[in-house]
Formats: sequence, C-alpha cells, structure tokens
Amino acid sequence: MAAAPVAQGVSLNHISRESSDIRRLAEFYKETFGFEEIESPNFGEFKVIWLNLPSAFSMHLIERNPTYQLPEGPWSATSPVADPSHLPRGHHICFSVSNFESFVQTLKEKGIQTFQRSLPNSKVKQVFFFDPDGNGLEVAGQ
Repeated sequence: MAAAPVAQGVSLNHISRESSDIRRLAEFYKETFGFEEIESPNFGEFKVIWLNLPSAFSMHLIERNPTYQLPEGPWSATSPVADPSHLPRGHHICFSVSNFESFVQTLKEKGIQTFQRSLPNSKVKQVFFFDPDGNGLEVAGQ
C-alpha cells in the first residue's frame, strides 16, 4: 500500500510567466483564451499583470529581470541557475495546500533548497523550489 502524499488539500493556484513585455502577453491571453485581467499587487520593484480564467486558474505575468540568469524555459538554459530566490520573478507553477507549514518542513527534511516569503500586505505564505528537472515550483498557503 502506498504511503499518504505529503501535501494535503492540493489544488492548482496559478501559472506564472515572465516576459519583457507583459502588456503584450496579457492582451494575447485575453484575446486568445478569454482570460480576464484582475487586481494585481504592487510589488514596487517590478510590474505584474494578473489574469484569471473563470472556473479554471489564474496566470501571473511578471516583468522579466534581465540580470537574473533564469532560462526562458527549463530546456533553454546554457548555464542553469538553481537559486530558488529568483523564482518569484521566473517561470513557476504554483499549487495551494492546506498544510503549508508541515509541507515546507518536509521539503527541508528532504534537503530541498527553498526560498520563503509572504505576499505584500497578505496572510498568504509562499515557498519556492525546483523539481528534479529544474522547473520552478511555488506552494502557497495560509
């Protein structure tokens, strides 16, 4: 019998894409797939546009930081960077869990390097890390 999964109450929260032209990308997703622009937080140091696909999921478009060495995608890296502190502005998929603290503790016990923070003016906690293939992941919880 398989062991119970570490994460409980899992659901897809959002998909993030970085771009040097987030407005152009937002218009593409709105016109092509019917995403709706929703209120976005002001992070100050970089611009974001948050989109929502009703009854599905959200997409966060984030202004690309050219000084970070994150690849455009996991297979385009000439020199992969494994620093999860860069992931809030890079490509990642976010999942929501109902057991955030124990989930993060399990990641640490497994030796997975993480970067944690909370959304500005919010109770939402975030942890960023990479999967074994170098794809960026975020888990959000309260």
